[in-house]
Amino acid sequence: MVATAATASLFPVSSPQPDSGAKNSGNHKGGLGSVDLRGIKSKSTSSNGLQVKTNAQAPTKVNGTRVGVMDGLKNDDNSSSGAPRTFINQLPDWSMLLAAITTIFLAAEKQWMMLDWKTKRPDMLADLDPFGLGRIVEDGFVFRQNFSIRSYEIGADRTASVETLMNHLQETALNHVKNAGLLGDGFGSTPEMSKRNLFWVVTKMQVLVDRYPTWGDVVQVDTWVDASGKNGMRRDWLIRDCKTGEILTRASSNWVMMNKVTRRLSKIPDEVRAEIEQYFVDIPPVVDDDNRKLPKLDENTADHVRNGLTPKWSDLDVNQHVNNVKYVGWILESAPKHVVEDYELASITLEYRRECMKDSVLQSLTSLLAGGEMADSDGVDCQHLLRLEGGGEIVKGRTKWRPKNAQQIQPHQSLPY
Repeated sequence: MVATAATASLFPVSSPQPDSGAKNSGNHKGGLGSVDLRGIKSKSTSSNGLQVKTNAQAPTKVNGTRVGVMDGLKNDDNSSSGAPRTFINQLPDWSMLLAAITTIFLAAEKQWMMLDWKTKRPDMLADLDPFGLGRIVEDGFVFRQNFSIRSYEIGADRTASVETLMNHLQETALNHVKNAGLLGDGFGSTPEMSKRNLFWVVTKMQVLVDRYPTWGDVVQVDTWVDASGKNGMRRDWLIRDCKTGEILTRASSNWVMMNKVTRRLSKIPDEVRAEIEQYFVDIPPVVDDDNRKLPKLDENTADHVRNGLTPKWSDLDVNQHVNNVKYVGWILESAPKHVVEDYELASITLEYRRECMKDSVLQSLTSLLAGGEMADSDGVDCQHLLRLEGGGEIVKGRTKWRPKNAQQIQPHQSLPY
């Protein structure tokens, strides 16, 4: 009887309770199946009708090392494994530590790469704008932003199109207003302009392109503003190559205010002037004003005419009229094919006459200028007119074209491998 009780205390043979989650095995050599991993557990067991109270205690040594009751143990009530604890399965989970170490090494590698770039290009350190968000520089008068030329922004000549460059000009103009804290509810409108339903419209744009960037190039765009007469504003831009600092494009524009409700031009209210004049820079425009008088252009004098041009919904901006950059594409629709293929656009001057709305039907006219000061043996000068089919002028324009670089890859040629 005593032997039976002693044996039961060492090798309990009773069935486990339904909530214990443990399996009884005759091969156990330690009786851990009925031991709660949180410490000591007492349980009454039956052997041959006798009630025996078993006492089991967690081992105080693991692999020869003394441990506490809670040390090195992991509580898992749902585990059915009876595998003995070893040094290996008591090691902590190192995955989080390894992930942290990897993150630190990647961050360090990135910093070393940036430091190497800064060492090679110390002149560009002050102009670093890695995310292209832009910032105010030059004592608060100039806004600067970087752009990476994307694959969808280049044309058949593998260079950025003039529309791409003009979109960058427009983007920096709006971001300048935003970063200066003057962005109201309208598209580029200041808070005082928004109160009076006023917004900016461009009346003249001049763009001179010395060299077009290509895919993967990063360009830096600087822009600033100045007064233009009593009721206008002038905005200028410079586009540079970020690697070399070379000036690629110069642009100048004139803007006036229009009432969103009446669609009429408006004087600049004193409250609006007080908002914007503190940002005016009193310097000459980067492009000399091209105010040459051109001959009248109509269907009888035009060399090339393109009819039936209509704006799409995507061509409208938030002021519900056609974005001014869209006009460039329509103007070039009537440019002579041989000019577009054999020459590249060196400069463009646009004079905006009226709005173009979503239901407008347009006509694009182009004529080649020859004789007098318009002739140039090294290029081609063109005159353009974009008008409603009913006769109202939308945009008048002039373009100057130069021969394409002989070394430039032509559209029909394939790239060498």
